[in-house]
Amino acid sequence: MSAAERPRDTAELVHLKDVTKRFGEAKPALDTISASIRGSEITGLVGPDGAGKTTLIRLMTGLMLPEGGTVKVLGFEPRDGSAAIQASIGYMPQRFGLYEDLSVQENLDLYADLRGLPKSERAATFDELLTFTDLKRFTGRLAGRLSGGMKQKLGLACALLKKPRLLLLDEPGVGVDPISRRDLWKMVENLTAEGIGVVWSTAYLDEAEACDRVLLMNEGKLLFSGEPKDLTGQVKDRVFRLTGVSGRRRQLLAKLLDEDGVIDGVIQGEAIRLVTATGHDGVFAAATNANVSPTEPRFEDAFVDMLGGGPGGRSRLAEAQQPLTGKDDKPVIVANGLTKRFGDFTAADDITFDIPRGQIFGLLGPNGAGKSTTFKMLCGLLKPTSGEGRVAGFDLRRDAAQARNRLGYMAQKFSLYGDLSVAQNLDFFAGVYGLSGQRKRERTQLMTSIFDLQSRLAMSAKDLPLGLKQRLALACAVMHEPEALFLDEPTSGVDPITRREFWTHINGLVEKGVTVLVTTHFMDEAEYCDRISLIYRGRSIALGTPDELKARSSNADNPDPTMEDAFIALVQASQERIAA
Repeated sequence: MSAAERPRDTAELVHLKDVTKRFGEAKPALDTISASIRGSEITGLVGPDGAGKTTLIRLMTGLMLPEGGTVKVLGFEPRDGSAAIQASIGYMPQRFGLYEDLSVQENLDLYADLRGLPKSERAATFDELLTFTDLKRFTGRLAGRLSGGMKQKLGLACALLKKPRLLLLDEPGVGVDPISRRDLWKMVENLTAEGIGVVWSTAYLDEAEACDRVLLMNEGKLLFSGEPKDLTGQVKDRVFRLTGVSGRRRQLLAKLLDEDGVIDGVIQGEAIRLVTATGHDGVFAAATNANVSPTEPRFEDAFVDMLGGGPGGRSRLAEAQQPLTGKDDKPVIVANGLTKRFGDFTAADDITFDIPRGQIFGLLGPNGAGKSTTFKMLCGLLKPTSGEGRVAGFDLRRDAAQARNRLGYMAQKFSLYGDLSVAQNLDFFAGVYGLSGQRKRERTQLMTSIFDLQSRLAMSAKDLPLGLKQRLALACAVMHEPEALFLDEPTSGVDPITRREFWTHINGLVEKGVTVLVTTHFMDEAEYCDRISLIYRGRSIALGTPDELKARSSNADNPDPTMEDAFIALVQASQERIAA
């Protein structure tokens, strides 16, 4: 059921007036927030990590009190009515809040006890929720062994054990593949049809477009409150698509981003997408041979415009990189029949591809599909059961140490040493990668300058904001000018401007001949890839350029599919072939 077709209940469930919250001497986590949340609607609480989303949700649960202003939830103020609030809401925290060493059924039993669900109602309630979340087949599986999407479904089931009037979901889509995210959205839309008000917190700006209303936050401030189309409309007639680009897209994008009047730009397969300031007269001078046509704006276009635009096209990191383009034309990364078994379970089966120098190659797939296993085998972190992996000409079985010295690795989770300072992390990784003396000092100073870390050198890495943690992780990964760069979901949770900054660096490095292997759940980031391998149930089910994969899923009902549409269609087609 679409948002327009759902029944409307105009009752206000949450009232926020000039809400302020501060932790210590830092700037406010919430700065005079005023908004309302209504029943039968999905309200998107949208913004990057550190925007204040989790703090605001905790105020609504009664787990935390505001420093100033008014919070009313279902008519109760948290200061006096937290118990009444908590009895009437469902809450799914950002981090998996269930017990990983208990089974699916044992978690349901435990939360039924905690929520006071009468034993006479449990069988019917469990059956309804297990059917709703499609977890009936997995009641005996330990929660810790569920995929990311299945964990989120179990968390949602536990939050719904007693039908709430208000459901608070704190970033349920983080780290979840597009298929699982779409399943979660369908479930939540069904709940609003029953009159339940839903708050869906997210850093994925494409999810904002599916909400009835949006509260857009950044650095503790509320930037926008209203229907998504009202914000997106602010960049109407200012978004363009360039096709038929001659030459290398990344070089052209870098030039365009430094043109006066260009607010933002990204690569979209073989095309380039641009947001302009007030029109396009003179803006496209650098794209003399491209076809320029208007295209529909996205929520993220409007958000980047509201923040003042992207970081431009210059990458100091790429400018400092020694060119690798003059080397031999052999593939830099090779996977030849890579297979990994854990007992009777095959996590990756006969994965084969190669990546030429100066290309970006994407590994995509649902949670648990085998892409992380493949990624780790090619990094030398996991020994394959069979098959061969090579990096920069070195066999990962026989010459793992030499191969690792030619690659840089940025892990999905913050992989540096949290108890060491920023300076100590830079110094440590420079040593690990074999840098010493003057060369070590020069590269460390360069990374400090490029990633704006000077004022944070004495801070413990674990205390950095997420965006700076990711900058530090990338700085350490490229300290030794690697030939190959392995990036495992490098921008998850960071703000759009930091994401643009990362991709400006990556695109610039690729132009210097660096080869990149990346995994991501952001389908717009997959568009940056030269080629993609889609992994499902341990096997590669599709290999090609982004545009080729989209073309394979095109049909009469959807002649111009997005990358997310292609992802879902190709996985579903594979499921049908397996079932047949």
